[in-house]
Amino acid sequence: MTLDRPAAHTLIVDLPGPDLTPEQGRFLTRYRFGGVCLFARNFSSPERTARLIREIRDALGHDALIATDQEGGAVLRRLDVPMPPTPQALGVIGSEEAAYEAGAVAARGLIELGINWNFAPSLDVNVNPLNPVIGERSFGTDPQQVARLGVAWARGSEAAGVMSAAKHFPGHGDTALDSHLALPTVDKPRDELERTEWLPFKAAVAAKLGSLMTAHIVYPALDPHLPATLSRAALTELLRREWHYDGVVVTDATDMRAIADAYPHGEAAPLALAAGADAVLSCGHGDLTTHAEHADALGRALQSGQLASGRLAEAQRRLVSAAQRFPGTPRPYTAGQRTADDLRAATWARQSLEWVGTPPRLDPQGPVLLLATLTAEVGGPYGDFLGGEALAAQLRRVFPQLWVALQDDDPQPGLDLLARFPEAPVLLATTGRWAVPQVLRRLAEDLRQRPALHLALWNPEHAAALALPAVITHGFRPANLQALAEALGAG
Repeated sequence: MTLDRPAAHTLIVDLPGPDLTPEQGRFLTRYRFGGVCLFARNFSSPERTARLIREIRDALGHDALIATDQEGGAVLRRLDVPMPPTPQALGVIGSEEAAYEAGAVAARGLIELGINWNFAPSLDVNVNPLNPVIGERSFGTDPQQVARLGVAWARGSEAAGVMSAAKHFPGHGDTALDSHLALPTVDKPRDELERTEWLPFKAAVAAKLGSLMTAHIVYPALDPHLPATLSRAALTELLRREWHYDGVVVTDATDMRAIADAYPHGEAAPLALAAGADAVLSCGHGDLTTHAEHADALGRALQSGQLASGRLAEAQRRLVSAAQRFPGTPRPYTAGQRTADDLRAATWARQSLEWVGTPPRLDPQGPVLLLATLTAEVGGPYGDFLGGEALAAQLRRVFPQLWVALQDDDPQPGLDLLARFPEAPVLLATTGRWAVPQVLRRLAEDLRQRPALHLALWNPEHAAALALPAVITHGFRPANLQALAEALGAG
């Protein structure tokens, strides 16, 4: 089988900014990539982003796949539409109907612009609390729940016109390394993988979801040497032949160090296709040379026989079929639908609040202290965070006498505020994804003997790290902050 398309049609690439320059347009036309993945830097006003997508399709062809990561919670690229909650919040709620609607909410904000592929949801089972990159992106610790809610989420997305990508196959939930930074290994026997990591992905295959995304992780039970992204045992023997999956298999980004350190300059692209992938995600973060290197590597592999033309044609067939199933025709996002989706987000934010211990009584008319960091670290898939000032602004609506100390590495501003108001209740907020900052650990020590409440606004594991009563919001988006403020004010 042959198709009149270049090898680069199997590459999904990124672009530098919110506009397509003439030079970039010519570059896309020359290589005829299969699609583009948009990141936060590519989103601006709806009109401008829609124009960018039209111009991409003018350059690549109108069956180009336009992708992004609109998972919910902290991993969102478009921020000017109703925001779906974290998968973990949906796990707290436990409703398939809510998960389905959340997937549809995510999709409606994308298909309005012509985006037809969402690299979501994560079907990783969050079995390792030290996992640095999954956490709240997972629907939970129970494989059956992850399968049930994750497939519902994906179906909601696809019913709204946006192909889902269940990730990260065969499972990223039990790693202590971030594959953005290193190559993890999940060394479990096959029977344990089948009970845990693989169960949600088998459900995704049974549901005939549009695509799966690979993990840059070594699974010795499948392949003792190669990460799943490059492993024929994982992608062809297991996924295709044993499970009979015929949807699109797309790799996670090949610039991640788990791949790029060993296979630089696009060398992983032909290896991934030969292993059974259909699309390779090439991210240059503004450097188009990366994409040219990937295309050249594919050309060399075809000439040498490392990549068979039949395997390439099969991959192209799946990509063309996906574009026909999800054509990316923009669908209006009406004002009425937006209002309904905002109400859904608000309801989910209230339903997913979790309380640990007994919170102190907070008097809306009296002084309340807030201790938080000025900023928070981002990295990996995360591009934005909740700053202390934004949190304070939301809480002041409920507590007009809110006194705030925003910390960097020095606890003194917080200590001074505590000394100034020795009887006032204290809200100590953790707003980051990674470890609790030492400055907040130090301040928490001084709160054991006074009324205090820990606001765990991103990482739920932080609630166990500080010996304080806590409220876990499962997110820091506007709906979460509104639900938090309402709950604190009502207490």
